[in-house]
Order: sequence, then C-alpha cells, then structure tokens
Amino acid sequence: MNLFALFEARVAEALGRLVEAGDLPAGLDHSRAVVEPPRDPSHGDLATNAAMVLAKDAGAKPRDLAEKIAADLRGDARIAAVEIAGPGFINLRLDASALHDVLRAAVREGTGYARGGAPGGPAVNVEYVSANPTGPLHVGHGRGAVFGDALANLLAFVGRDVTREYYINDAGAQVDVLARSAYLRYREALGEDIGIIPDGLYPGDYLVPVGQALAEVHGPGLLEQDEETWLPIVRDTAIDMMMAMIRADLAALDIKHDVFFSERSLSAGDTDDIAEAIEDLRARDLIYEGRLAPPKGVKDEEWEDREQTLFRATAFGDDTDRALLKSDGAYTYFAADIAYHRSKYLRGFPEMIDVWGADHGGYVKRMKAAVQAATNGKGELDVKLCQLVKLLRAGEPVKMSKRSGSFVTLRDVVDEVGRDAVRFMMLMRKNDAPLDFDLAKVVEQSKDNPVFYVQYAHARCASIFRQASEQMPGVDFGSQVLAEADLALLADDAELDLLRRIALFPRTIEQAATAHEPHRVAFYLYELAASLHQLWSKGKDLPQLRFVNQADRKSTEARLALAHAVRCVIASGLSILGVAAPDEMR
Repeated sequence: MNLFALFEARVAEALGRLVEAGDLPAGLDHSRAVVEPPRDPSHGDLATNAAMVLAKDAGAKPRDLAEKIAADLRGDARIAAVEIAGPGFINLRLDASALHDVLRAAVREGTGYARGGAPGGPAVNVEYVSANPTGPLHVGHGRGAVFGDALANLLAFVGRDVTREYYINDAGAQVDVLARSAYLRYREALGEDIGIIPDGLYPGDYLVPVGQALAEVHGPGLLEQDEETWLPIVRDTAIDMMMAMIRADLAALDIKHDVFFSERSLSAGDTDDIAEAIEDLRARDLIYEGRLAPPKGVKDEEWEDREQTLFRATAFGDDTDRALLKSDGAYTYFAADIAYHRSKYLRGFPEMIDVWGADHGGYVKRMKAAVQAATNGKGELDVKLCQLVKLLRAGEPVKMSKRSGSFVTLRDVVDEVGRDAVRFMMLMRKNDAPLDFDLAKVVEQSKDNPVFYVQYAHARCASIFRQASEQMPGVDFGSQVLAEADLALLADDAELDLLRRIALFPRTIEQAATAHEPHRVAFYLYELAASLHQLWSKGKDLPQLRFVNQADRKSTEARLALAHAVRCVIASGLSILGVAAPDEMR
C-alpha cells in the first residue's frame, strides 16, 4: 500500500470532478501533479503541487485553483485538515485512521510490503566491479561492488528483470604486463633470485601462487620458450587465477554475478563482434575517415596528426568524434566498448546500467553516444560513478597492504570489520560523494555507527515479541491477530511518527529504484530505527507506552503490530542492501 500513490489518485479524482463541473478544461496533463511529504513536517503529512503546475494551462490563478481542489479534498474522511500555503501548495493533515490502514497493510504483507511496485518493463543489465584481472580488489572496487549489487537487489525488489554482469578486461596491454609479472614469479618458484620487482610490473605477493602453479604444471619448460610462446600460456593461467581470487573477494561480501563476459570473446571467436559493430555503424554513415584536432592541453607538436577511422560521436552529444583504430590497426578500447554494449542490447537488454570508478567520468559522454548509435536510439545507458573511499582507523589513514604492494585490499577490510559493516557503510553516502570509512567507528555499538543502530532496531523488535511470549504465554500474537488490533490506541506523537515512517517506505523504494540510488534505502532505515528507539526510550519513562503490558492485551496487540511492521520493513530494507537482519545482538 503506497499512501502517496493512493492520494495522488485521490487528487486526480478531484481534478476529474472539476473538469466535469466545467472548472477545469479537459485534456490537461496531470503527470506533473504529485503528492509528496512537505519539506517542513509541521505543515502536515502530505503536500500536492497540483494547483501550481496546472494553473497556467487551465488559465486560472494557482491559489484560486487550489481552493477548488481543497474543497473537494475536504470531503474525504481520511483527511483531517486541508491548508493552502504560499501561492497555491496544498498541505494535507491525515486522520490517524489513514495511517492505521497503512499499518494494517504492512502487517498483512510482512516483508512483501512495498515489493513489486514496478512489475514488467524491459530487462535491465547492471554491470559492476569489472576490475582488471590483474590483482585483488581494493577498497574502491568494494564501493562499486556494493553499490552495484544493492542497486540490482533494489530493482529486483520492485519487480524488474535484472541480470548482474562483470566485464572481464582480459585483452590489451595490462594483461600482458600481468603475464610478464607472473612469469617473474614463475622463475622465482623455480629457485631463481629475482631481486626487486622492476618498475612497470605488478609487485604484489598475490602473484607468488601463480608462479608456483606454473612451476608445478610446466616445470622449467617455459624457460626454454621465447616470449611469444610462453606469454599466452602464462597470461591465461594468471587471468584464471586472478578471477578466482576476485570471485572469492566478492563472495566474502556475498556478491555474485550472473554473467562474466570476456572482452577477448568479442574478437577471438568465429565472428569478430567489434568489426561487426563498426560495419553496422559504417552502413549508417556513422563512421568516416578523418583527422582530429589535438585534445585540450596537448601541443600540436606532441600530437600525431593522421587520418583515422572515426565514429561520429558528436552527432549524439559527445564533445568530439572518436577513434576506433590505433595507428597499428588494432582496435581502440572504445571500439571494444561499443561492441560490448551492442552485445548487451542484442542479448535483450535495452536498459543498461554501468557502475564505474570516478576516474572514468570523462568517458561517460562518449559511451552514452555510442549506445545511442549502436542501438539506433532504442537502448539506454545510465552510468553511475562511485567516488573514492578514504580508509581510516580512529581518524588516521590506514597503511597500504603488503599483499597488494600498493593499496589496501577489500578482503583485508571485510576480514577485519565484517561484511555487514562494509556493505552498509558503503551505502551511507551517495555514490558520487567521497566516503570516509573508519575501521574503528564501524564496529562501535552506538548510535554513531549506522549499521549497528539499524540492526539493533531489528533485534529490539524481535526482543519485544520474545518479551510478549514470556509475559503473556499462550496468547496468539500472529500477524493475522495483529492486523485486526485496535490501532486507534496508537495515538501518542512518537507512535504516529513511527506510523508515518512506515508509510514512507513504498515511496522511498519507488524513488530509489527510479533514480538508481540505493543509498536512499540506507538513509531511510536509519531514520526508521531512530523513531523506533525513540518510542522505546519514551516507554521507559511512561509505562503506558511500553510495547508489552500484561494488564492491557489490546494496547499490547496494537504496539506489537507496530513492532512487527517495523521489523519487516527493516528486514526488507537490509536485504536490499545485502545486510543481515539479526534477531539478537551480542
């Protein structure tokens, strides 16, 4: 039950009656008329901009139109008061019975409350992590991994058909560097003193097991081969072992992908998908041979001025046209990316979401242009950039990992503070805002630690039911009984505040899914937990507000209905974030 959608429909009914009465012209676009929480809670429970957005087309003054809409709404028994604010906003104060109806729905639906709000629609492909298979994941990768996974969970929660994809960058220079680095470790495994790892190679200890595996399988045989022969052998082994390590790192965060797509497969199979994508664009006159001006900041004498195979990216909103072939005739990374996203579309994903690191921000325009061109305007790409994570311990920067050689690994962090802390805290900032992650703060048992505070609210709700069973043995407090409780007994301001929070959940989920912003769910859960904890604390001083009252079964049923709904909403929200909802905190 979405309270806001319910009253948007109610406002639409009022507008329809005004059309029938001749007070509004027929055919007005009502889509911009919304119902939302007022910015100032003291103004009421709901607010609508209907009069503001329709007045001009209706040839009316906003406040005059607001008066007519308000007159219709005042006849609704669920609305206690209607007030017109400023030039024509309409604020609604709900009768408590409307909030009670929401609570009954939440109790009946349990963890299904707010689920499936957007059934149908095209399949959506969410690509996230996609780190180069050249080493373990670092903390920055972890943020993108958690964000992408939570976003996929969120879209699935509202009813979308979601595929989770990892793009393996197993072509290009970086995997050749990986192979040469692993070959050095192979020589080490055979007993050679390799000394200091040369600049330009990967220095981390994580390649030691790769060298040992190569030595076990090939013995000294690779030493007798030239690089052209041994490099692809070593490269394949190294990539396979790096991907196994990456999968294990992701599994520690309970992140699994449906598809692992190989970049090399685009041009290594029976068909060359990159060439096919280029020819498709050429057939539509979107490819030409030409020259590019030097990029900003590059001097003319430093720029290789040559005729190139170019994609007309500017025709689709990019700043410049883009090269598809290097000077040696090899495909550019951009050409491979065009073919890859075209492949997504051809596999049945007109809607694509890519989760990238912030350092790829300059690549967004060209990729959006490429998707528009490659899909004939039928595909849509949304790129979500994840900003850097600053890792701290009690306010001090954390030193680099010896294992990686240059950064703190994601696995080190998960092993130290646990999956739940990592996942929740990675979502306590919007993805495009920098994030400070303090290893000491995220394990504190206090209000200042959001993951503890929310999980404790869930555990507190569970403890309320245990308390009820102990103090009132044999009494049925199942959801069917609670849905029929006398909810009019929930009249305290703290109880009504909690009811309003519960009513916000479907709208929060809907907006978070539409905007592709799972952090909204984390923010909401923290506020819901705060309202629950506030009511609990109030009950310490006012016994009549305690959740369990042996002498008053009716008030106990009403408050257990409240606790049950909060518990289910928190469980649903945490499941979207990929965080456990414990019944006890130790």
